[in-house]
Amino acid sequence: MPNVSHDTHDHDHGHGSHGHHHHGHAGHSHASGVTDQKRIGIAFVLIAVFMVIEIVGGILSGSLALLADAGHMVSDAAALAFSWIAIHYGKRPATLQLTYGYKRLEVLAAFVNGCALFVIAGWIVIEAIRRFAEPVPIVGRTMLIVAFAGLLANIAAFMVLHGGNRENLNMRGAWLHVLGDMLGSAAAIVAALVILLTGWAPIDPLLSIFVAVIILRSAWGIVKSSAHILLEGTPDSLNPTEIKADLEATVSQVRSVHHIHAWSITGERHMITLHAVPAPGVSARDAMVAVQQRLATRFNVEHATIQMEDAACGPASSCHAREE
Repeated sequence: MPNVSHDTHDHDHGHGSHGHHHHGHAGHSHASGVTDQKRIGIAFVLIAVFMVIEIVGGILSGSLALLADAGHMVSDAAALAFSWIAIHYGKRPATLQLTYGYKRLEVLAAFVNGCALFVIAGWIVIEAIRRFAEPVPIVGRTMLIVAFAGLLANIAAFMVLHGGNRENLNMRGAWLHVLGDMLGSAAAIVAALVILLTGWAPIDPLLSIFVAVIILRSAWGIVKSSAHILLEGTPDSLNPTEIKADLEATVSQVRSVHHIHAWSITGERHMITLHAVPAPGVSARDAMVAVQQRLATRFNVEHATIQMEDAACGPASSCHAREE
């Protein structure tokens, strides 16, 4: 089919000015990448140290709520390590084999983290049911001290991550992990206090199930979002029907647009491909630039691949395809 196809990374102008062909995205993602990476590194150290303390404390005190929280912390530490590695490798340039670079590692890390959380939550629930059948003696004081220290560590990690980029699925995953952890530590403190004051041991497995439910909720959100990106799903902010209607209504240089595909490389980096037919008397290049500018300003899409089609040329005709 006769066409003019053109591709641009140029974020600011949508003109495909070849000067910054490869650098349209570099600016802001790298700046946030460095601080996000640092934040994740600090949070990892905090969580990893307290994870060990909680595991030891949980075993010594016999508390499942503490072990549940420690289990969550293990996944947290792994999540943060994954996230750190993903951001680290994500900065590598694209190669001929990986033309989009390593950015997707972040999404993959988020997906693996979410799946791991499901397993941990399942283990906690099974263990809690076993505890109801055969209660274990619990040392409330040890449990309280360890849970309180764990809560402080989580609050510190939470504050560190809180300033990060919330749009980034990876950072959101890490932040949610730590938020779930804080609730886990709080639940362990409540359980310890109840055991110290009333001696009612079933509160421990009861609250550990509560923690498991929280873990499952955050895990489901992360798995769903990351799987959607891995399956090349259309981003929430980009509805092909809406894009078609918007371009045909506002860009006078085109007569029609079709074959619209939208997907994401990472949670905040979207791509679009589409075919467009220029309006009568408008050059393919002018129509294309107009479409690109509209996609950049209205839909915040920095990378659009547009194939221009000449309505007058049928598939069988001998019009030559002009490549820009």
